[in-house]
Amino acid sequence: MKRDLLRALQAPVKSLYQTTAEKGWMELTATGLVDFERIGCSVPLLANDGTSIHAGLHPGASGNGLMACSGELLLQALVTCAGTTLAAVATSMGLAIESASVTAKGLMNFAGTMGVDRNAPVGLQSIKLHVEMKTGAPAGDLTKLLELTERYCVVYQTLAKGVPIASSLEAGAE
Repeated sequence: MKRDLLRALQAPVKSLYQTTAEKGWMELTATGLVDFERIGCSVPLLANDGTSIHAGLHPGASGNGLMACSGELLLQALVTCAGTTLAAVATSMGLAIESASVTAKGLMNFAGTMGVDRNAPVGLQSIKLHVEMKTGAPAGDLTKLLELTERYCVVYQTLAKGVPIASSLEAGAE
């Protein structure tokens, strides 16, 4: 996408948020259907014509590897968000980038999530995000590009800063 087109697309939205700050607040939602037979959960991707992601146990937790792993989906969310943000920021900066790839790696101890060791942590304990690109852009511009990508990537900021999270349960008899 050309820089001018991106700016033209974003200008009315930015203007709206500048003049009416409360319009910037929106609730994002995801709902999944639990699969007790295969031990997993399916989440339809509305933007993908309702095609679902079927997630289940990672092989490190006795899964067969045929369903997506939620930890890997979290990393994929980071990669897609960082990649999209990188593309938008690079375009806004007018940087010529021939190609780029984004990789996220997370370190996890499955002994924690399997309940084998109550002292072992549950969940990803560290995440490394790596961007590789082909470009002739100056190093200073690339440093700024990475800084702005980190600053404006929703998933990166959510993971880096943490957010309050709460759960609830509603149950009824058949």
